[in-house]
Amino acid sequence: MLESFFLVNLLIRRNCNRSRNQLVRRTRGIRYVMANRIPKQVEHLNDLIAISDVDCSENLRMTRGAFVRLCFLLRHVGGLTDSRYESVSNKVVLFLSVIAHHKKIRVVKFDFMRSGQTVSKHIHDVLNVVLKLHNILLVSPEPVDASCTNGWKWFKGCLGALDDTYIKVKVAETDKSRYRTRKCDITVNVLGVCDRNMKFIYVLSGWEGSTADCRVLRDAVNRRAMVNVLAGNFYLCDNGYTNGVRYHLNEWGEGSSVPQNSQEFFNMNYSKARNVIERTFGLLKKRWAILRSQTFCDIKIQNRVIMACALLHNFIRSELSIDPLEELLDEESDEEHEDDLDLDYIDVVEASQAWFDWRDNLACSMFNGWRGLN
Repeated sequence: MLESFFLVNLLIRRNCNRSRNQLVRRTRGIRYVMANRIPKQVEHLNDLIAISDVDCSENLRMTRGAFVRLCFLLRHVGGLTDSRYESVSNKVVLFLSVIAHHKKIRVVKFDFMRSGQTVSKHIHDVLNVVLKLHNILLVSPEPVDASCTNGWKWFKGCLGALDDTYIKVKVAETDKSRYRTRKCDITVNVLGVCDRNMKFIYVLSGWEGSTADCRVLRDAVNRRAMVNVLAGNFYLCDNGYTNGVRYHLNEWGEGSSVPQNSQEFFNMNYSKARNVIERTFGLLKKRWAILRSQTFCDIKIQNRVIMACALLHNFIRSELSIDPLEELLDEESDEEHEDDLDLDYIDVVEASQAWFDWRDNLACSMFNGWRGLN
């Protein structure tokens, strides 16, 4: 009887283990069969982009038409291709969701019902293709000419404005001292050059947060990828750079606060024009939440993401006649080329008395012209 009991018990346990293994195999098969998950993925994708332009803008920072044109550009110019279970549009949605809302991989894989490895691979594929299109997405500078009638009319030959901004990053403990700013934040120092329409002409990311602005600019001027500046043309900058101007935009207004001399009038117009780079940085960070806080990627990947955000910013500005995010900005926020040896390019950023004299003469002519009109 004892032997019979052990025999029956052994058979029961064997049957239970067999049933449990079969159940696990069936469950795993249902979980990882893509055909069972695709309808839900398509439904989620439609919820993000296909309902209205408002929903698409809130989720992906661009309208449905702009999203379609971006996918066309990445596919036919950048070379982004469909994979076995993912289309180009799905990959782009994954990437835009991450940089627009700074979602972690563990959150994205749950929302889109994909594995973390798949999400990471698609994000890097899109990132690499976006960076390949920098020659198309970065704009070429156009100097201010005599036809200009707005506040830029005083700065004939001006190509735009430049400045540095700090973007928080996550680095190894041994490198934090190099990336720490005077406010004790761990950041990279990003140089941005923009035109009058708040589009980036040049972006340089990678310098540590403790680096001085002039050193970053000097490195940018010496790089082959830097936009050449013809003699007679210039960019507006603040007093953190050589030949920069100290300005306080809120000092001038109506009545007794109007400029009383050429220097005050020059500084007022200079600060209004140069404020375009501050607004551009503000719009860039407002559009892409990933630039407003630290990420957990390698520092090289973080710098590539910063560049990609600037390129996509230019694309959106080109596609939208009215940028809804621009209306949210404060109006007074203050915070490959050819080697042509026949052209006289500016390749230094040292102090120049000639530029100081030119600035003073420009200030006098601006003030005299403004006083003649009044």
